[in-house]
Amino acid sequence: MARERIAFLASEAGIAQETCARLAQRYGHYPIEEAEVVVALGGDGFMLQTLHATEACDIPVYGMNRGTVGFLMNAFSEDELPARLAAAEEAILNPLAMLAETVDGTQHRALAINEVSLLRAGPQAAKLKVIIDERVRLEELVCDGALVATPAGSTAYNYSAYGPILPIGADVLALTAIAPFRPRRWRGALLPTQARVRFEVHDPAKRPVMADADSRVVRDVAWVEIHSEPRVGHRILFDPGHGLDERLIREQFA
Repeated sequence: MARERIAFLASEAGIAQETCARLAQRYGHYPIEEAEVVVALGGDGFMLQTLHATEACDIPVYGMNRGTVGFLMNAFSEDELPARLAAAEEAILNPLAMLAETVDGTQHRALAINEVSLLRAGPQAAKLKVIIDERVRLEELVCDGALVATPAGSTAYNYSAYGPILPIGADVLALTAIAPFRPRRWRGALLPTQARVRFEVHDPAKRPVMADADSRVVRDVAWVEIHSEPRVGHRILFDPGHGLDERLIREQFA
C-alpha cells in the first residue's frame, strides 16, 4: 500500500530531532490530519506516546529506532523510506482501560498499551485485594506492586518482574506480582482477555499505592479496575519478517 503523505514526529533527543529535520526535507512533511502514515523517531517510550496521541486519527504509525531498546521500532535507515512504508505489515494493538479512584473519591481514566501497574509509594509493602470478574481471588497480596500486561507489553515491565511473554494474538492477559512477599510462592496468573481485574488497597493511608498506565500516574489510589478495550485499536507498522510475533519469539531465545 502506497503511503506517500508522511507526518514525522520525533522525541526530544537531539539525534531524533536532527533525523526528523533531514527526513522531512527529503520526503516532505504533512500535518497529521492530512497524512497517510506517521513516522515516529525515538525509542519505545516515544512510540507509546505517539500511539496514544494518534489513537483518534485512525492512522498507522511506523517507528524507526533513535532510542535504546526499540522493541516497538524498526531498524533505522534514511534511504528508501516510501518503499519500506509500502511494504510494511500492520498489527492492531488493543489497549487496557484503567479506572482508578483515589482516597479522596476522585476517579481517573487512562488507556495503556503495555501495562497498568500498581506500585507501593511508601516505605512499607503494599497490601492488595485481587478480584477477578467480581470474585475475590486473593484476599491479601503483600508485595511491592502488581501489574496487568497485554501481549505487546509482556516483554517490558512484566518480563522484568518475571512475568510470562505472551504471543501477539493470544487471547490472554498477564497478571504479575512485583516482588511478592505473601503468598510467598504466588507468581501471578494468565487471564482471558475479557476478564475484569480489580485491585483494592488495604490501609492506603499507611501503605500508599500509585497506579501507572503507560507512565500516566495516579497517586494515592483506593482501588483500580482494569480491562481490555477492544473498541480502541492502535495501528502499528513493521518491516516484513520483523513484526511483533517474530520479536516476541526472538526475545525468548536472547
